[in-house]
Amino acid sequence: MIGWFRIVLGLSVAAVTTPPLLLWQMLAMATGMNEHHAPRLWHRMVLRVLGIRLHVHGSLAKQRPLLVASNHISWTDIMVLGSVADVYFIAKSEMAGWPVIGTIARYRRTVFVERERKRKSGEQADEIAARLAHGHPMVLFAEGTTSDGNFVMPFKSSLFGGASRAISEGSVDRVYVQPVAIAYTRLQGLPMGRQHRPHATWIGDAALAPHILALLREGAVDVEVHFGDPVELTARSRRKDVAAAVETEVSRMMQAALAAPKPGE
Repeated sequence: MIGWFRIVLGLSVAAVTTPPLLLWQMLAMATGMNEHHAPRLWHRMVLRVLGIRLHVHGSLAKQRPLLVASNHISWTDIMVLGSVADVYFIAKSEMAGWPVIGTIARYRRTVFVERERKRKSGEQADEIAARLAHGHPMVLFAEGTTSDGNFVMPFKSSLFGGASRAISEGSVDRVYVQPVAIAYTRLQGLPMGRQHRPHATWIGDAALAPHILALLREGAVDVEVHFGDPVELTARSRRKDVAAAVETEVSRMMQAALAAPKPGE
């Protein structure tokens, strides 16, 4: 009964608060007001409704242009990063069609990429390059998909193409790439081992609704986000080397978060 009560309460809170926040965002974009306030409140509301407790280490780098390269475990990673930093996301095109989340993502000025259509890749890289040159901090989930939350998969250097394009076109002379690690560490206050971590993960093409309901039913998930020091990407850099260096740092921070003893242990 408690689980169903959490589901009903959570969905009710989301249904009541989402429309006015979306309207606020639409007005902000139309009038030139700060367009980060409403999304940040919405992301925080979703985390609270889901019972996800956030622990932040470090902060978003101040250098611009900035590309944030993060590992990817679940759709909730967007809520995690969006609740603590004024960033824009690079997301797979399928997200644009998701109910509610897709609408909010579009009004959040998310760049949607079609990774299977190479003819589109140049246009998408140009858009990312323009956004970086304009000073927008862009978040890239550099694995290209979601992992099981126990390790970081290889970063795809091709996904850094927008940053390289900004440099090659002369818009900027360098792009700062900041490694960010996300780790889901506890469930119901207890360390989340390999056998329990699937509760927080959302893999590949898994159905979204059951995962949302499971999180609503259980709640009490702890997640850590760690911001590392930026790495410079310049015209003289090898994109693969930068991607590998950032991947190594993200993996190090994630494994440290998963292994670190927590208060009371």
